[in-house]
Amino acid sequence: MIPLANPDIGADEREGVMRVMESGQLADGEEVRAFEREFARFCGTDHAVAATNGTTALHAAFEALGIGEGDAVITTPFSFIASANSIVHAGAEPVFADVEPETLNLDPDRVAEVLDERDDVAAILAVHIYGMPADVAPLRDLADEHDVFLVEDAAQAHGAEYEGETVGSLGDAACFSFYPTKNMTCGEGGMITTDDPEVAERAARFCDHGRTVGYQHGAVGHNFRMTSLCAAIGRAQLRKLPEYNLARRGNAAYLTDRLADSAVETPVEPAGRRSVYHQYTVRTDHRDLLESHLADQGVGSAVYYPMPIHQQPAYPDVDVEMPVAEREADRVLSLPVHPALSTADLEAIVEAVESFEGSERVPEASASERVDS
Repeated sequence: MIPLANPDIGADEREGVMRVMESGQLADGEEVRAFEREFARFCGTDHAVAATNGTTALHAAFEALGIGEGDAVITTPFSFIASANSIVHAGAEPVFADVEPETLNLDPDRVAEVLDERDDVAAILAVHIYGMPADVAPLRDLADEHDVFLVEDAAQAHGAEYEGETVGSLGDAACFSFYPTKNMTCGEGGMITTDDPEVAERAARFCDHGRTVGYQHGAVGHNFRMTSLCAAIGRAQLRKLPEYNLARRGNAAYLTDRLADSAVETPVEPAGRRSVYHQYTVRTDHRDLLESHLADQGVGSAVYYPMPIHQQPAYPDVDVEMPVAEREADRVLSLPVHPALSTADLEAIVEAVESFEGSERVPEASASERVDS
């Protein structure tokens, strides 16, 4: 089976972990500080604050921006549920705006409509879905016009670029995840980036029980501290990230070229946006059948995400329609694009997709869908 993800943990990561173990300082410490400095430099920001994962990074960022009870945050329904959950954890309300049909990122026109309808919006949370940057410029303009914060959920977009600027440096704050399947990993971890020293300081305090100095705590916080063990892995991975991203982009280019005349719709990269292809996501009206066919052919695939957040049972009181997100959630399927793929793997993926086009199951699926609808 060609796996959908294949984390690369090698000698550099093991060396870093052993260095930390021999130091005896396994929890938060100088290793974490070094990772923060290096990640901030990579993103082109003045500050970075480590956290336990991407969700806690988002939660801490909202707390640091002063967003809480009585505030609304506009975000996308087409993302992992953590994007909305982090808003709720901060005490605010997630408000959804539909996505662009082309990229499945937050649609600035739909955001503008929500801003015109509500006076309680405190921030816009733009998710760079699948490693593709959201259309930041109009979102930044809207944020400035309405005097609200712009926060990036960059959990899938380490190293992506928008108009030549690195993701993570485009908003008032940005948050990353280092989950094992991401473009780089710590095993588990997160990071907040910002140019605002006060936001960075408040986020760091919140991640450390509101600690100011010693055992003095100026506010109620959480234990969202990254361990030195995770930071050591992250530092090694960060050095490899540009190479990883180039490989992902190369693999994506190969698939897009070879699947150009196939029955699936391949990803689009708008001018000015440079994706790092955390996922290579195609679209088809026969998604479930294609997923099953690929498995039969030894090719891993997965659906990210089969149910938009506003339809999740966790949000029973949300009563809105998001037609683009709802339609595309039934059509998306992610194929392997990770750096470990060989040319033979890529060819096998292409052949598996192409062999599905000639299968008799496709017209059968169409008939079934007509009956079900």
